[in-house]
Amino acid sequence: MHPVTVKNQAKLHNWIRDRLLHEFPDADAETIKDTLEGLTDLPELLAGVIRSALMDQALILGLRERIEEMKFRLERIETRGTKKRQLALEAMNEAGLSKLEQPDFTVSTRPGTPSLIVSSEETIPETYWIPQPPKLDRQSMLASLKHGVEIPGALLSNPKPVLVVRTK
Repeated sequence: MHPVTVKNQAKLHNWIRDRLLHEFPDADAETIKDTLEGLTDLPELLAGVIRSALMDQALILGLRERIEEMKFRLERIETRGTKKRQLALEAMNEAGLSKLEQPDFTVSTRPGTPSLIVSSEETIPETYWIPQPPKLDRQSMLASLKHGVEIPGALLSNPKPVLVVRTK
């Protein structure tokens, strides 16, 4: 129902009610109410608006539940995809394959980059701490370690192989 129609019906309803009260000052509230129901569509319009709002609320509840279900499904599919890629990476490494070309994709393995491992935060120099609130400047530490700087309490991990997939 369009809001303008409901508002117009409300105005008409009020106008008719005022006219009835003016013309029939002795009429009781029940008589005025019954007369108004017969002369305007406002009660039916409002009932339709409320029914529509109730339907919207039911849809909202259903959609919220469905969204939660879909979030779980998304997580499962993401995990499944990660496991499949890891399986392909491991099989390619074991078989000594560094590249696989297919009509719809090319997949290759390459050495990964080392990641930062912090073995003892207490011994890391102040240079690598970000002030207020104190936290490690992991990016700076990683860059320094990659450039051969020794940092007490931190070292680079062994590089992990990475799977690269390009679609055509």
